[in-house]
Amino acid sequence: MNSINDAKTVNEQYSSSERLSTRISIHDKYSTNKMGFGNWIFSNYDIRNGMKVLELGCGTGSMWKGHEEVIRPCSQLVISDYSGAMVNTARETIGEYPNIIYKQIDIMDIPFEDNSFDAVIANMMLYHVPDITKGLNEVRRVLRPGGSFYSATFGIHGIMEYLSGILSEFGVKDGTSMTFTLQNGASVLGEIFSDITRKDYKDSLAVTDLNDLLEYIYSLQSMTALSSIPRDTIKETLSRHMKDGVLTVPKEYGMFISK
Repeated sequence: MNSINDAKTVNEQYSSSERLSTRISIHDKYSTNKMGFGNWIFSNYDIRNGMKVLELGCGTGSMWKGHEEVIRPCSQLVISDYSGAMVNTARETIGEYPNIIYKQIDIMDIPFEDNSFDAVIANMMLYHVPDITKGLNEVRRVLRPGGSFYSATFGIHGIMEYLSGILSEFGVKDGTSMTFTLQNGASVLGEIFSDITRKDYKDSLAVTDLNDLLEYIYSLQSMTALSSIPRDTIKETLSRHMKDGVLTVPKEYGMFISK
């Protein structure tokens, strides 16, 4: 995918928070790991009193809800996204704090001086960046020596691979960008960072109401091939894979911590 088309896809996917909220909600409702991916991510942060922290690609900001123990000790917390609409949603979700700055930022052109932050966060977004090397060099530039870069992502053997296999008869293909996954993320990061740790989050979806899964599917840009297919047809196809009223969908998520 070239940079122009990739930027267009990101703008279409994240011009409003509705589609992203739909995708988040199915995880909240049907994930078998009750810890929750967001809580697991936060459990891996080493953010201490007085640190300056930058988040790139904040999305709706929902992961920060209930984590004041991380917010308040920061001397400064910059919550940012490529999409201005997402920044506005995050502000509404998280609220105003004296140490939080909300800002629209492109990871490939971070408007801060060198060595500005003790920690930088970029979860579930690096695969959208048109020039990931440029973006990671910007992260390295603004990160202080000894600082940590947190980047959660997905693996190739998860939801999209599973759904694409089930729905292949309708022309569905897994069009997800694979530029930054659990499988290749360490090598991508290794071009910029020297100390990289991978952590895996074990989970799956146990879906009991296929209507919720249909909403998720139709929120995905990669599922546009289904736009002319009646939803009942897709629902019937999915129902054939249910066992005892449950459709088990594999998930593969994790995080890299780079120094």
